[in-house]
Amino acid sequence: MITLGFACLILAFALAIFAAVAALIGTRGDRRFVDSSRRAVYAFAALLTICVIIIEAAFARTDLSLQVVADHSSTTTPIFYRFTAMWSSQEGSLLLWAWVLSLTSSAVLFATRNKHRELAPWATAILMGLGTFFTGLMLFDANPFARLSPVPPEGVGLEPLLRHPAMAIHPPMLYTGYVFWAIPFAFAIAALITRRLDASWIRSTRRFALIAWLCLGVGILLGARWSYSELGWGGYWGWDPVENASLMPWLVGTAFLHSIMVQERRGMLRVWNVTLICMTFSLALLGTFLVRSGILESIHAFGESTVGGPLLVLIGVVIVGSTLLIVSRLPDLKSEKRIESLVSREAIFLVNNLLLVGLAAVIFWGTFFPLISELFTGSKASLAAPWFDRYTTPLAIGLVLFTGIGPLLAWRRVTWASARRVFRIPLAVATVALVLLLLVSDAAHKPWALALFVFAAFAIAGLAQEFWNGAAARRRLSGESMPVALVGIVTRNRRRYGGYVIHIGIAVVLIGIAASSSFQTTSDFNLRPGQSTVVDGRKITYVKPTMSVDKLAVTPGALLRIEEGDKTFTENPSTSFYRLTGQGSSGIAGYFGGQSDSSIGLQAGWGHDFWSAVRPDISALQRRARSADRGFAACVRGGPGTPPQCKALGAMMLAARANPSLRSTALAQIENLQLLTAERVAASYLSESPAATFKVIVNPLVTWMWIGGLIALMGAIIALWPTRGRRRGALVRTEADAQKEAKYREIRDAELDHASGKLSDEDYALLDAELRREAVEILDRLEANGNGNGAHANGDQALPNGDGTPEKLKQS
Repeated sequence: MITLGFACLILAFALAIFAAVAALIGTRGDRRFVDSSRRAVYAFAALLTICVIIIEAAFARTDLSLQVVADHSSTTTPIFYRFTAMWSSQEGSLLLWAWVLSLTSSAVLFATRNKHRELAPWATAILMGLGTFFTGLMLFDANPFARLSPVPPEGVGLEPLLRHPAMAIHPPMLYTGYVFWAIPFAFAIAALITRRLDASWIRSTRRFALIAWLCLGVGILLGARWSYSELGWGGYWGWDPVENASLMPWLVGTAFLHSIMVQERRGMLRVWNVTLICMTFSLALLGTFLVRSGILESIHAFGESTVGGPLLVLIGVVIVGSTLLIVSRLPDLKSEKRIESLVSREAIFLVNNLLLVGLAAVIFWGTFFPLISELFTGSKASLAAPWFDRYTTPLAIGLVLFTGIGPLLAWRRVTWASARRVFRIPLAVATVALVLLLLVSDAAHKPWALALFVFAAFAIAGLAQEFWNGAAARRRLSGESMPVALVGIVTRNRRRYGGYVIHIGIAVVLIGIAASSSFQTTSDFNLRPGQSTVVDGRKITYVKPTMSVDKLAVTPGALLRIEEGDKTFTENPSTSFYRLTGQGSSGIAGYFGGQSDSSIGLQAGWGHDFWSAVRPDISALQRRARSADRGFAACVRGGPGTPPQCKALGAMMLAARANPSLRSTALAQIENLQLLTAERVAASYLSESPAATFKVIVNPLVTWMWIGGLIALMGAIIALWPTRGRRRGALVRTEADAQKEAKYREIRDAELDHASGKLSDEDYALLDAELRREAVEILDRLEANGNGNGAHANGDQALPNGDGTPEKLKQS
């Protein structure tokens, strides 16, 4: 099986080269090579799928002849974490990267097989160039099928900190997010090369960009949850370099997803959009590089490796190549249209873009400051969390404000009278929130948090108003009940209202972050069993120590009783010390000298979380374990007064040296005796009841951060979910259909904006006439090309009305 996997990897490398070359030949117009390259991508995906299955099967059966399995798993690793151990290794994570790339490339090429005859070959060549790079890395630098000889009796095991459910999903989500950005990047470069710089490449890759954004966001949130519940320091974001590396492409990608709407509707921001997607993909590669290069200290990094250099070269090629290409196409990228009014949605989108890119720039500077300082001063100087907080907080608050303003404005132009009408209720809600916060909370002492709460209230109220006004407008047109009308506007305008739900979720996330970081209460203290202390008005009592021992770890902990007013509850934080594995028998001391992780105590609530962690003092246990090891060694050596059991064990060990087939039996007996001895040593922790060090945190509203993430996830799913016609394959078959659908959506949105009060009658009349004239031009152009699909009939055009049904508009 291992040989088959390595052969499939070699074939995948060869197929990636073939697909890239064939696609380049196909750019000259020979469709045979284009079709051949596309089929080669499908085969590339199939071969890498086989490789993944073989590696996962090796982990499942703990095949220690495979180096990647021996280094990252063991016979004692739980079966669930054996399957997830693949991406804890450098070799496995590179395989995952290449595999996801193969699947996404196959998906986008299948979806565009009848479209983009000029763009698709170039995009295929770029994607398979990336495929060649990552399969080549595995073949020449990080082979997942490398064998070990001799085969070790036991593996090293999975890193203890990675034995958490969130870490089973967190890395694949990040990799999927990183890889999916390659799709819009490849098509953007193809559009630049071919000078096809309209919005067609955006329409074909938008879903892939949204999936990339969604997966990266889910990965970031899962990583925060893992940090909050596993690392034992009580935080969910520490501005770690690898954390920052995942956040930067998410921020710039968010800017890209907003600005492409402006290009689609107005034909503007073309230079900005291709720049943003190139930045996003470069930052995604940078995140991959930071994990594997070891140039910056991080608990998430693999440490020094041989793949960091090639990755850095790839990043340089992407940045330099895309920059030169954009500069060479500047005349073609210029748009004749300009922003007509500062009080319009496209103007606010541009401000939001600047804030998002500004956030990414601040984080980039802070992340790489150690390297910058070393370059100029010769010594590394890092920037701590307070520096990041100082500069990112005002930008984030501005982002919340403009996130609330944007949806309230219509496209192109808005009169001040219409703006006053739509801002009235959100401003009233924000004012009420401000007064309440000043009266009933300590927010007045935290001006940044106060501003964020008020702006978030404004944004959520504005978005809620959008749902209400849209449903009310539909109800007036259709006569439906309000709930049915609400469902109707969401199902007919999934992208618009799914985006609104995402905005609500992000606002809720930021409320949770602001509250938990600004009003958090933290206390570190040392207690003996029976002693108590008071933290933030809560009485905390260390009731008794706890202890558990198994083949994997020794886990000392504590039972805490917390009295909070009339409410009393208990928590049981603990710290697991994992036994050293992969080195034969590690002795009794190995139970107390391995890596550790924390199991926190957590009482979550709508208003606040009560979080606790314990750091037990096991120094006495370690001394007893070393003493027990010396006694055990003396027992095995034999001598005067040695018990018969020791003599029997010593005889078995001598026999195992002479007969290797008895080795596993001898080791099993030794480990069983050592486990029994470790249990006796650990039991003394309960009888002696030493003092323990505790960390307790009261986190206000932090639960809403996770709830906000779920709301944003729901919004992304709504936006991604295909319409009924698209699910049937009836709406968009060609680029011509996509152009018509985009213009019809713009007309419907304008009618909805008018019905909900965003546009005055005069503004709507002007905008509607302009949009319908543009729609007629599209239909005439398509009919002239033979793609009209019955759109033109005696000068009449089938155009949609506000509820999405067609009406006849006489061409004027």
